[in-house]
Amino acid sequence: MAIEAPPREPLSDPVMPTGSTGPAAIVDAAGRPVADLPVLQLIRISLYWLGLTVVWSGLLDIVNGRLQFTGLVPKGSEGAGAAEIAIAGAVIAILVQPTVGQISDFTKSRWGRRKPYIFIGSTLDLLFLWAIATSNTVVALAVFVALLQFSSNFAQGPFQGYVPDLVPAKQVGLASGLMGLFSSMGNILGYAIAALAISLSATDPNAFFYATLAIGVIEFGTMLSVVVHVTEGRPPRPREGRSWTTIVREVWAPDLLGERSFLWFLGSRFFILLAGSLLLSLSVFYLGQTFGLDAKATGDTKLVLLAIGAVATILVIIPASRLSDRIGRKRVIYGVCAVGTLSLLIVGLAPSIAVGAVGVALYGMANGSFLAVDWALMTDIIPKASAGRYMGISNVATASAGPVALVLGGAAVMDTVNRGLGYGTGPRAALLLGAACYVVGAFLLRPVDQRRREDAPSQPERAPAAPTPDVA
Repeated sequence: MAIEAPPREPLSDPVMPTGSTGPAAIVDAAGRPVADLPVLQLIRISLYWLGLTVVWSGLLDIVNGRLQFTGLVPKGSEGAGAAEIAIAGAVIAILVQPTVGQISDFTKSRWGRRKPYIFIGSTLDLLFLWAIATSNTVVALAVFVALLQFSSNFAQGPFQGYVPDLVPAKQVGLASGLMGLFSSMGNILGYAIAALAISLSATDPNAFFYATLAIGVIEFGTMLSVVVHVTEGRPPRPREGRSWTTIVREVWAPDLLGERSFLWFLGSRFFILLAGSLLLSLSVFYLGQTFGLDAKATGDTKLVLLAIGAVATILVIIPASRLSDRIGRKRVIYGVCAVGTLSLLIVGLAPSIAVGAVGVALYGMANGSFLAVDWALMTDIIPKASAGRYMGISNVATASAGPVALVLGGAAVMDTVNRGLGYGTGPRAALLLGAACYVVGAFLLRPVDQRRREDAPSQPERAPAAPTPDVA
């Protein structure tokens, strides 16, 4: 017989933790900030999402364009080449982001606990993007993409703690909507830069080089909006005599298994992101192989489809975030899965690019709605004091979805089906796999308790049990 946990004690009056400054530092007994943030502050936080997403969306299509049209790999092995470049970086991202996020939870510095990592990581991003731009072999690209994953996630892990650190419950929907809006704008801008580079590469051999540097400059500029203007929230967690090695080991401590809603949602969002990644990661191959377009036509067509998807995405983000405040986050995500499944079925089976464009528009609606709600639900259900740790662990889904799409959808499905059924059929098969992934994502969402952590009857937050102290 299941034993219910006793309900939490009623929340006490707002308090300001020792060592904190500013209204954002005032929290209730559950650790949630209570003071509203100015909209300009929310925008400044969200702006860095544009920079982070412009790098990876732009780089994905730049690399795929080079694989498809510059002869880096033999014809028919484009998916395998993309997978080889991405796989090592995915492992690094999964390990680095939660680890550095956890370390930032305990960091004391003149810049606060998040900003040093954001600045250092973004600066290294510029260096590694230059190295990628000047690399001309698959091995070199794989090495520098892996290093870029390290530096990018070195910044992103701590950065993701800002929403739980600073945003009160009643603004979470708005903050998540703004995050989704700027993430979508970053994706759109990154894909547009890459599509333009693919189109121009037919006549300008330096097009991919300049495009790669451009996305790095954009990210660095948005990083400054956080480092210069965003105030810090709660103070760092006390180390209580634990070594940094002990704190790092706690990232994957067994208490994580007790966060059932978090774990189920982690699985759900992985499959939802995987479904979208199969479309986004393979779109250059879809146009170049399935419809036989050359580099210029692929780039130009990608720009048109991007515009269609972008309009659909941007139109739904804020309404979806507001709707989730009224009817619940899970209902919106179920709608995302239904529309997303239909969209990939249409694109995968489309007899023409015009029909595929209808599916792209539906995908834009599904993607925009998910981006608007995803972060809100994650922020609601995680322990607030360990925001850096849990937001970093959530990156397991984000960081692995793209590479798995390239390994499973590109190398395993696309290349194999191309060899068996004819060159150009592979991308269609991979997109139909994406439709099935949306169904799995909806199924895994069912056990998630979407109530805000402070409203749900559960045990109070507690730090993981400390392992045996290190012996010098």
